[in-house]
Amino acid sequence: MTHEFHLPDIGEGLTEADIIEWFVAVGDKVAVDQAIVEIETAKTTVEITATHAGTVLMLGGAPGDSVAVGDVLFVIGGESSQFTVHSSQPRAQSTEHREQSTESRAQNTEHRTQTADGASQVRAMPVVRKLAKELGVDLAAVTGSGPGGAVTRADVENVSETASMVEVVPMGRKRMAIARHMSESWATIPHVTVQADIRAEMILRKRENNAANPIPVEAIVAQAVVPLLSRFKEFNAVVRDDSIEYRSNCHIGIAVDTDDGLMVVVVRDADTLPLDELAREIRRLARAAKEGTVTPDEATGQTFTISNIGALGGGHGTPIIPMGTSAILSIGRAHSAPVVEDGTLSIGVVAPIDLSYDHRLIDGSLGQRFLSSLVEALEATEPSDLEGTQ
Repeated sequence: MTHEFHLPDIGEGLTEADIIEWFVAVGDKVAVDQAIVEIETAKTTVEITATHAGTVLMLGGAPGDSVAVGDVLFVIGGESSQFTVHSSQPRAQSTEHREQSTESRAQNTEHRTQTADGASQVRAMPVVRKLAKELGVDLAAVTGSGPGGAVTRADVENVSETASMVEVVPMGRKRMAIARHMSESWATIPHVTVQADIRAEMILRKRENNAANPIPVEAIVAQAVVPLLSRFKEFNAVVRDDSIEYRSNCHIGIAVDTDDGLMVVVVRDADTLPLDELAREIRRLARAAKEGTVTPDEATGQTFTISNIGALGGGHGTPIIPMGTSAILSIGRAHSAPVVEDGTLSIGVVAPIDLSYDHRLIDGSLGQRFLSSLVEALEATEPSDLEGTQ
């Protein structure tokens, strides 16, 4: 007597499955509940077991073949049994033995995904696809080393081993706050960045006038920026919904590099401080930021921000505007460069500066006038201005 096992309705509207692997070959003796085959549907993989003991008389396809619901999957009977397949769509018998060479099996059973126009994209056996799914590997990103470029189990495992070398850790609170702030700014504010290269000799002389305690570059730049914020009031303002909020106070934000990321500290009423007091306050706030002792009042409320990326070796960039403001200025590292002055070529000291501003509030012409005025102010800085500073 023979027993046909037909592919059952697996549910969820599925109409077919792929054969992944046979655990038996034609002629093998099997017991009840012995695993016969592993199949894969669009939802899951399933092992099919024998419902009767006996000898395997027929296997309904090779690994990689698709089998429709109702088709004969395998037949079990006596060794001398004669049988006729009663499937509405009978499938060709497979007499291949499970010990056939791996290379031959791969060539005959590669399973392919198809694009809308029928073009083959990824060549891989269902068992390889299953492994890739379990390991979270994108087959489309794997270079196949098998016959015809097929993706093999080893290819997937190699990619997985490489991926396992990547450490994934959750963001800390400070980094999460920075990430949210940057994303909100970039998504909300239409950024425009203008750039210039300034002659930096005067800045460096002014900075080094007190060799024992050099003036921070940020203090020198802030001193040049403050008067411009009253002349170009849009740069000390902010867009609030459909209104513009102009501020009369001048609180300068200073970007500080800390172990936990970039932090902005705020010099309040910077327009009322002489250069030496600006320098002392910036040093104090920078130390507090690095030590983690900044108070909330010292880290919020800036109306304009300065970032000295030159301290880290940076050059030109496109700084992101802090929320609640309309502009940010960065200054890069000063370096020697060819310059032309009064028709004569010489070597001078040049520093890059970049100004990002909110294009909802500030037009290109206004942004360029502000930057040009700042360049003029910085290049005109005289070392004598530092007399008496501490």
